[in-house]
Amino acid sequence: MTTQPLATGDPLRLGPYRLLGVLGEGGMGKVYVGRDGDGAPAAVKVLRPELAHDQHLAQRFVREADMARAVTSKGVARVLGAQTEGGRPWIAAEFLAGPTLDEAVRAYGPMDVPAVRALAAQLAHTLHDIHAAGLIHRDLKPANIVLTSTGPRIIDFGIARPEHGLTLTTTGQIPVTPGYGAPEQVLGQRVGPASDVFSLGAVLAYAASGRRTFDGAHVPAVQYEVVHGTPDLSLVPPELQDLIGPCLAKDPAYRPQPPQVAQAFAPPKGADRAWRKGPLADDIKRRETATKRLTAPADTVVPSGSPSRRRFLTGAAVGVAVLGAGGGAGAWWLNRGEEKSPTADVPPAAATPEAAFVSAIDMKPGESPKALWGPLDVAAAEGELPLPVRDVVIVQAKTGGLLALSVTNGRERWRAKDIDADAGFVSVADRLVVGVDRNGVLSAFVASTGAPVWQTQSDVDDVLAADDTHVYLVTKDNELRAVDAWTLATTWTRPMTSPRSQNGPARAAVGRKRLVIHGRDGHCAALYTATGETDWEIKDQGTDGQAPALGANNAAYFGGRKLTARRLDRGDFLWEEEASTTGVWGTPTATGDLVFAMNRYNAYRYSTMRDVRFPVSDWYEVMDGTGPGTVNPPAVEGATVWLHSPDNSHIQVVHKATHARLFVIEMKRQGTYQLASGGNRVFIARGGRIGALPVLGV
Repeated sequence: MTTQPLATGDPLRLGPYRLLGVLGEGGMGKVYVGRDGDGAPAAVKVLRPELAHDQHLAQRFVREADMARAVTSKGVARVLGAQTEGGRPWIAAEFLAGPTLDEAVRAYGPMDVPAVRALAAQLAHTLHDIHAAGLIHRDLKPANIVLTSTGPRIIDFGIARPEHGLTLTTTGQIPVTPGYGAPEQVLGQRVGPASDVFSLGAVLAYAASGRRTFDGAHVPAVQYEVVHGTPDLSLVPPELQDLIGPCLAKDPAYRPQPPQVAQAFAPPKGADRAWRKGPLADDIKRRETATKRLTAPADTVVPSGSPSRRRFLTGAAVGVAVLGAGGGAGAWWLNRGEEKSPTADVPPAAATPEAAFVSAIDMKPGESPKALWGPLDVAAAEGELPLPVRDVVIVQAKTGGLLALSVTNGRERWRAKDIDADAGFVSVADRLVVGVDRNGVLSAFVASTGAPVWQTQSDVDDVLAADDTHVYLVTKDNELRAVDAWTLATTWTRPMTSPRSQNGPARAAVGRKRLVIHGRDGHCAALYTATGETDWEIKDQGTDGQAPALGANNAAYFGGRKLTARRLDRGDFLWEEEASTTGVWGTPTATGDLVFAMNRYNAYRYSTMRDVRFPVSDWYEVMDGTGPGTVNPPAVEGATVWLHSPDNSHIQVVHKATHARLFVIEMKRQGTYQLASGGNRVFIARGGRIGALPVLGV
């Protein structure tokens, strides 16, 4: 979370707390980070002065404090103090350093079985304590669980109610996150402790699989699934399915009570290592360190090279969860939804409209299929490769910036004119497209619509790669940085693995929690995405800086002087093939357990067999024409492989299994061909023109 300095009109002290900065604000109040006389940090929420005289809001503020103070369990964030009468009402609460469960799963993937058991047992104990205090939480979800060094803590009692209290809503007015509220909540019926157990089951399913157990294209569809559908536990490990399933019973009477859940999930010894060792523990430690720096007395000696106190307050990503604020934007108690995360309204990834396959039976020998659309004269010549993202394909625009075209008809969907496409652009979870402008500002857009989402950083030189949670970039100071695309927090920064080159930026790909980089100095390295630490590396691979290709068979492939295959998650040598004396291996394309690569005149299909230290060559194709070849990758889609001719005059399309020649594609322009594929289409760009063609089915 980025902490802003105090502004004119902000109080300097509330009760025993000296206020140090602003954590966030919303329509109802403002949240500050404070320090008491002993130097202990606290999150201090203050009701806006103009609202203090509103009896309804003041009562709600008081009730929120009372609900949170009523629970004394060590599994919740403690209320440290409050003033609810006279002056400006405020509540001081424990300052929790750690990511939310939602952030942790997105950053580090689903938890293993022992960690889920430990999480379940501790959360169940905490729910029992909440219920013993006569309360129902009513909004248990991954974003309301903070993972600290001592274990998970439940936060946000903004809509908690006494067990005997009436429901807050009627049908259709749901205050909880869709997919986590119990069926009786969705229907506006009376809720009880069993409602929290249902939410716990949905939370544990998410922790174990990384996916919501109830999902849909829109909120009503999700809520329908909650009430009538069957929970999707297909990605939950089998040994956990029988434990989670009863929590998700439609009838509250059939759900287990929290003590029964804790007993059923009893974790093995050492299962809490997730909070003591590994990437998650390292993340928590970094946030704890940031908190200590933030609340250190002004006269504390700061080691040389550390940021100044003011710089820390105004610019650093503190990386703490303040009763649910998490590492990104706003705080949980800002009137629930009035202060949103910058990514709160990002829609789910659009569906991929698939093109119909063409049949070889309906085609004359050597005849190419009719283009789906194009070619259109809208792209930059020799620009970055097209990037298909579900229902759009992103290209470097002829007039500068990014251009998104509909994959079905080629019509313009949106533009981002200020983006420097030469610096790279990537997709995050098929929901965001991220690029950088000429001033070094990183910008994100909704992939399908182009709606601006956020801007952050100001020193970005190149965008390397992205996964479902992070963007990996190189700064103008040649540092490598991981930025959380959903919270905007900087997860880690380290020196770049390869020096700058006048030949252009390095290329990279992400898979199996590794960021794999091919530098223009021929140095390749695989870094842990969680920490930025080097896992393995290759030297003297080649200086072409092509993007690595990552296969589903846990293999990473590199072009260059040699075609090299390494085990992705450890870097073990698998095999390599020398290039011909007159060329280099172009960028390979991996699909499943196969890899396709071109060595100037020849195209090859290889497979990698376990415990065999040489490539298995399934077929090779001698290409027509003479010339320098290209390092651009071939395209593989359906039953077809699309290969560059050495003289860049045409694209030869062959059958993926037999390499029988099917047809040739020519585009009337000069320059190299650029290929990308998705949704049963191949996108072809050359000399500023781009079009889409269908493929043969498998």
